[in-house]
Amino acid sequence: MSWSEIVVVVGAVVLVVGWRLWVSASRLDRLHRKVASSRAVVDAQLLRRASAAANLAASGLMDPVSSLLVGEAAWAAIAAGSRSVEALAQLPAQLPELDGGLAGGPDSECPATTPPDVGLVESELSSTLRAALDDAHEVVEMRAEPGGDELVAALADAWYRAQLARRFHNEAVAQTQRVRRGWPVRAFGLAGRAPVPHTLELDDAWPQALGRPGQPGNARGRVEPTV
Repeated sequence: MSWSEIVVVVGAVVLVVGWRLWVSASRLDRLHRKVASSRAVVDAQLLRRASAAANLAASGLMDPVSSLLVGEAAWAAIAAGSRSVEALAQLPAQLPELDGGLAGGPDSECPATTPPDVGLVESELSSTLRAALDDAHEVVEMRAEPGGDELVAALADAWYRAQLARRFHNEAVAQTQRVRRGWPVRAFGLAGRAPVPHTLELDDAWPQALGRPGQPGNARGRVEPTV
């Protein structure tokens, strides 16, 4: 094989490897942006759930103790969620670092990706709401009051959307983590200084008495409690 042929072969190999790395880096960049977007959706839906819970607590439909406990838990979740939204708003400016820069390494962490108090306060809100809405007959009575059906349905809808959004986000995180573990990303530092994404873990188990939104046979979207 002549030198010219060797140069052609080596050049072809370099081009193929370079193209493969570019494809991997572009895919990783898209996945990180998907994670950032899905996390923003989760936080928005959790804020919506906390707002619906606060409205229900302030409506006078609950007993005084439940109203106080749910209201405190809801406002704590609203405060934590607001801080999380502010932190995540800074992520788009950091994402272009995926294209290069090995100073941080592929396993760098960023506190903004996993606010330390969101999971805790949201879990507390979930457990408080489950305790307040554990009686199916009381939930039916709430719905029968003027405006009660709308308030309870708003909470159910927001809770359901928050569950779906968190599931979608965690799947996006898992996919990104798998790509980051691939040898091209680790060997060539394609992740740059981008933080490693983490799943959002919290207790969002559904209150049985609340029912599921969108069940057939319920007027105006009303959900009959499941017992």
